[in-house]
Amino acid sequence: MTTTSAPGPVTGHAPEPAAAAPRRRTLRLLLRRPSTVVAVGFLLLLVLLAVLAPWISPHDPFAQDLADRFAPYSADHLLGTDDLGRDVASRLLYAIKLALLAPLISVGVALALGVPTGLWAGLSRGVVDAVLSRVADALLSLPGLAFALAIIAVVGPGLANVMVALGIVFAPSLFRVVRGAAMAVAEEPFIDSARSIGSPTSRVLWVHVLPNVSAPLLVQATILMGLALLSEAGLSFLGLGVQPPEASWGSMLRTAYENQFEAPLSVLPPGIAVVVTVLAFNTLGDAIRDAMTARGRR
Repeated sequence: MTTTSAPGPVTGHAPEPAAAAPRRRTLRLLLRRPSTVVAVGFLLLLVLLAVLAPWISPHDPFAQDLADRFAPYSADHLLGTDDLGRDVASRLLYAIKLALLAPLISVGVALALGVPTGLWAGLSRGVVDAVLSRVADALLSLPGLAFALAIIAVVGPGLANVMVALGIVFAPSLFRVVRGAAMAVAEEPFIDSARSIGSPTSRVLWVHVLPNVSAPLLVQATILMGLALLSEAGLSFLGLGVQPPEASWGSMLRTAYENQFEAPLSVLPPGIAVVVTVLAFNTLGDAIRDAMTARGRR
């Protein structure tokens, strides 16, 4: 009669999922760069300030005091006041929400338009690819800002309209990135295997192709966030974005420009905010690209 002993306790840790290892390696590569840590920390700080703005703003950002126009930097007005006597620091804090919301809307619209069409064109080829590529080439040949201005002239000014217009402008660039990556993935054997077992095209696109094109898509989307913020600031500077009395960094720059002789330093707070935030988005995009490239070489 044979006896079997009870299995002993299992030692060690469970094996790391195959999909988690590349993500961990990419995260480690990102965190090795001090510039990336600073950029991510700055963007997280902006999110925190946008949430806490109603509680930490020293003054009502819409309250006017014409007797205190262009007040200098002081303990009461940390960044002075504008042409209507409104506290610049409070308006700068309240404008953070729009500065973060605007890129999210425009890049979201671009992703909604560019990703499905790019996946479809890259996987289908043929007539579908030819037609969609020619449309994207035609849109890319147009000056982006001028095309956005044409859309705004039809639908009218306002933050939502401006961001949708910018999303349409950004969509062709995302289409080209996704299409090129999808064409490379479409040649892989696992795509043929998925088709051979009867997987519909929609499942092949979203389950097999999209995860494999997410790396270049993430890089492009991050860089477009900075470009969207810069474009929104430019359009708000022209009076086509956020409408008064709402505060935005672009409209604050316009006010500072119009009153540059009365308050020469008023251009600094919104100008520095735009420059540093765009730089943070671009730094994060460059870091993600470098990390993806370094991971691919291993």
